[in-house]
This record gives sequence, structure tokens and C-alpha cells, in this order.
Amino acid sequence: MDADKAEALGRRLWEQIERRRFSSGHSWQHPRGIRGCLDYYRGNHKLRFASGEFDKHFQDRFAGFSDNWCAPVIDAKAERLNWMGMRLGEGTREADQDFLRVMEANDVPSGMSEAFTVALATGRAFALVWGNNDEPDTPIVTFEHPEFCIVATDPATRRTTAAAKGWVEDDTGFLTLYTPDEVWKWRWSVSDVDKNDPRKQPEWRARPDGDVWPIPNPLGRVPMVEFRNQTLLDDMPLSDLAGVAAMQDAINLAWAYLFNGLDYASLPQRLMTGAEPPSIPVLDADGKVVGKKAVDLKLYIEKRVIWVPDKDAKPSSWPAADLKVFGDVIELAVDHVASQTRTPPHYLMGKMSNTAAESLTVAETGLVASVLQRQQYFTKPVREIHELVALAQGDKAKAKAARTGKIVWKNPQYRAISQMSDGFAKYRAGGLPLEHMLEWLDYDPAEVARVMAMAKSESDLLIGQSPIKAVPGKIIGGRTADVAVTSNAASAAIESAPSGNQAA
Repeated sequence: MDADKAEALGRRLWEQIERRRFSSGHSWQHPRGIRGCLDYYRGNHKLRFASGEFDKHFQDRFAGFSDNWCAPVIDAKAERLNWMGMRLGEGTREADQDFLRVMEANDVPSGMSEAFTVALATGRAFALVWGNNDEPDTPIVTFEHPEFCIVATDPATRRTTAAAKGWVEDDTGFLTLYTPDEVWKWRWSVSDVDKNDPRKQPEWRARPDGDVWPIPNPLGRVPMVEFRNQTLLDDMPLSDLAGVAAMQDAINLAWAYLFNGLDYASLPQRLMTGAEPPSIPVLDADGKVVGKKAVDLKLYIEKRVIWVPDKDAKPSSWPAADLKVFGDVIELAVDHVASQTRTPPHYLMGKMSNTAAESLTVAETGLVASVLQRQQYFTKPVREIHELVALAQGDKAKAKAARTGKIVWKNPQYRAISQMSDGFAKYRAGGLPLEHMLEWLDYDPAEVARVMAMAKSESDLLIGQSPIKAVPGKIIGGRTADVAVTSNAASAAIESAPSGNQAA
């Protein structure tokens, strides 16, 4: 690729990066764009669905309030998406230890957790892998924000052909274009952007590393990986908030009506009829009454006293409004959020207590199924990260094995201690190996290896290197029972004894 074609591709990808910030690609989807989705996740909601009159008077008043149900909907899934390693090749029992070392050195478990959260909320997240000159055996793995990254794919094969990362600092824009063979870097002045004529683009200048431009890509692969949430067989992954945002806005509006009712209808209202508005006399400098003025009603609100001399005045009142209906509406809306997103009710309402473990298992069936589905979506990009790490280490054979490696995920199903203990005992009694049971208990690969080493060391200590040879007929003392070792003749005599004596 020559410089002109590379710059044309870089500009096109930069335009798409900027467009995705505020547009999801789906005309019907709300919230819109990456920034809109993250605003809803953070709880930065605007008051919607209100009438024009209500919005005019109360928009600013309720601007700082939101009853944020979007965050638990995302967190419920993200917190159960836990990567634990990769097994290479068929029949491999343990996760690859070198991969685990590299991932731990880059704090990948934490970064991947953040990437899953962002991908669930916005539909996308990214990871970047590159070589490490200081430690060639430990490549650098970073996770990138979807507002700054994009990948280009081949429409026929849907394989990544290029990727870009762009951002703006102060008055300068930067973009790095990754291709399988080269890495191109540019900068430009943001002040040169002509907003009145989009055809006039600022001049992009090369941003070389030393004297090298472009930089050779030793991986032979685009080093950026995209985490995509669910798609509809298109290039527009969905946000898990797409079905929640409208109900979230309805909940916020119900709260706004409730707060408004608390101000105007939560206390008994009193009314005075048959009397003129109260007033006080106005005196001149000599103390003579020269007029009168209306009393500020705030004075009566504060003092809670009013004197009405008119004999025809009649007080009346009406009771406070019942605001419980608003709470019922909000609770019903939250139930709809739980149903639409398959989020367990105890994640949202917090009313469950002393609940049996079996009931929690049933309540979380939908969530577990949703997490297992997300594991399928994210398995491919996680494999690609491992493949790129192997390529950065210069191990092509390992990279090839990583393409079909088995990703080890933590079991998303909740299990109580009693359930796990009972299951462990029954499975072990059924003959399943200890190593398999440790994995069933969700021990990470390093912990499995450590416990297995402990078990082997413990068995060696108990058995010893030189087994004791028992003398026929001699009783060997033990902590649980005394074992009598009989001769072959005694054993034969027992077998030939009448059936009634066999028990003895």
C-alpha cells in the first residue's frame, strides 16, 4: 500500500470513528452511539416522554436525578464473564502456563473485564497486541475504548483487513493505521478543519518513529481485535441497553411526577372561601392609615397562622394525595426491565432474603443462558488475542494452535457452598478424577496445578517410599481399625464355612 492509499483509508476510518460516537447505525435504536450508551450506563439520563408544559418547568429541576437500572443490567452479565486461560491441542489437561504468564503481566483479567462491560453496553470494545522490545517473551496487550478504534473487514470473508486508532489532544489530531504489513502514523491540526466546507480537510502530516515511516509490522496480522456483542448478521452489533433505555426513561419520568406530587399534593390542602385576600394597613410618617397591601403568602406558610375577620369566611380542606400509585408504577417498570433483559429480580429489587439455593438457581436461569451466549460471541476475539501474543513471541506453531484452542471460562452458574460440597462428594464417589473436580469448583488453572501438587505430596507422605510387609496372621494396628492378615489356609477355611458363619 502506498502513502496516498494508506492516507485515504485512514481518513475513511477516522470519519467512521467520529460517526460512531453519536450514531449506532440503527435508526430505531436508542440510546444512540457509543457515547449515548455509556451515558445511560453511567446514569447520565435526560428527562424524556414528559409533556411540553411539564418539561418546560421541571426539566432543569430533575436534571441531576436518575434512577439508574442500566448499570445492574450490564454488570450482572459482565461480572460472570471471567476468562481463566486457554488449553492448546486436543487432550491437553492444563491451561498454557506461558499464556497465563503473559496475560498476568499485562493485567489482562482486569482489562478484559472492562472490555466485556463496554462491549455489552456499547456493542463493541477493542484489544491491541504489540511486541515488547524490553521483554520479547512478554508482548504488550492493551484494551482500547470503542470511541477511538475501528477495524475494517473484508465483506466476503469478514476477516479483518485493517484497523485504526484515532484521538484528539488539545488542538492536534492523531491516527495510527494498522495493516498486516505496515503501521502508518499521522497528525493534523484540528484548527484547520473547515466546518463550513467538509470537502476541505486538514493536511495530514507523517508521524514517524525516528526515521522509519511507515513502521514494518512483524506480526503479519492486523494487531487489533474487536469484541462484538450480538449482531443481526451485519456490521452493527447491538447494545444490551437498546431494550432498556426507553423503560429507564419512563421510570425517571415517574419519579419526576412523584417528586412533583411530594411538593404539591403530599400534605393536606386548606382553602379559605368567602373572604377577601388578607392585607395589612400602610401607615404614613404620622402613623395614619393611608392604604393597605396584600400579605405575602409565604408569611402564612412559615407562621402557619392566619386571621380572617370576615364572618362569612369558611375554611375547607382536602386530604393529601395517595402517592403510592407512583411506587407501584415504578416497581412494575423495573419488573419489565428484569424480564426483557433476563436479569434476576434480586439484582434489581433487593427484596429476597433467606432464599433457598435452589430458588436462586431457578431465578438465574435466564441470566446464565445469556452469559453462556456472550461467551460464544467473545470466544473468537479472545482466541485472536492469544494468537497475536504467540506471533509477537515469534512462535507461529503456537499461534496456529491458538486459533482452535479451548478457552477456559468460569462457570456463570451460582452454586451455594452446600450444593458444591454435596456435588463434589457425589461426583468423587462416582469416580471422577480430582483434577476435574477442582475445575468443576471453578479453581483457576494455576490453583488447580497447586492443589494437585499438594495432593500428590500428601499421598507420597501417607504411602511412604517403602511399603510395610505384613506377616500372615499378625495384627497391624491402625487409627480406624485393626486389620488381621490371615494365611491362605485361613482364608480358604472362611470361604468354605457355612453361610450362617460368613458374617462372623
